[in-house]
Amino acid sequence: MPWMGLGVYKMDVENGEARDAVLSAIEVGYRSIDTASFYNNEEGVGEALQKTNVRREDLFITTKVWNDEQGYEETLEAFERSRKKLGLEYLDLYLVHWPVPGKYKDTWRALEKLYNDGKVKAIGVSNFLPHHLDELLKDATIKPMVNQVELHPQLNQPELRAYCDEHDIQLEAWSPLARGKFFDDPLIQELSEKYGKTPAQIILRWDYQHGIVTIPKSSSKERQTENADIFDFELSAHEMNRLESLNKDERIGPHPDEFDYSK
Repeated sequence: MPWMGLGVYKMDVENGEARDAVLSAIEVGYRSIDTASFYNNEEGVGEALQKTNVRREDLFITTKVWNDEQGYEETLEAFERSRKKLGLEYLDLYLVHWPVPGKYKDTWRALEKLYNDGKVKAIGVSNFLPHHLDELLKDATIKPMVNQVELHPQLNQPELRAYCDEHDIQLEAWSPLARGKFFDDPLIQELSEKYGKTPAQIILRWDYQHGIVTIPKSSSKERQTENADIFDFELSAHEMNRLESLNKDERIGPHPDEFDYSK
């Protein structure tokens, strides 16, 4: 699983935005693409995958089962819909998008079947907190390989990071840049000036040095190139600790325990 991928949330299909963004990202050098049935752009991602000359085995494609598709049989059906929209024989990673109460354990059983049947190379969850993972692990025969959550310096989730580290679950950050809302923080600005890097690059480097996979969203080829240019410098241990201090437990998305699962 590459350390950095392209997120395509809210990228349009009809105007070709999703297709073009994926194609430009692959041209830049990205090999990981993250979508979801809820994004309504799996077809656009699929168009790009059919057009690229990069070998399928060199790509890492992720999608997710949405809340109203959850349940055992429902998830198996949802997987087939997503697979066909993407135009793929198999997926590299399939995730439970949110921990829908009363459903996510049955959904997980379906993911285990897909994995055992060889239709998915890896399975995981998204937006799961430690108590959700504890409940899942009571009956799971395969533990989640990935947990994709909102995570950035102002929501650095130390308890969840420690839990996933202890259980050997790879953390992946969605919206790792928090939509740029704290790019102007004095510490981010200080480090940006010191290293000659953008605020986004400082934050993405912080993730990388913590062993966190990131999937920043951008449809701009220039910004995609910029986001990926984080491997030629290193933050010091002191600077990493200073960035930890930015935590305010502030989310840009909903809290998993407060999500409206009726929608």
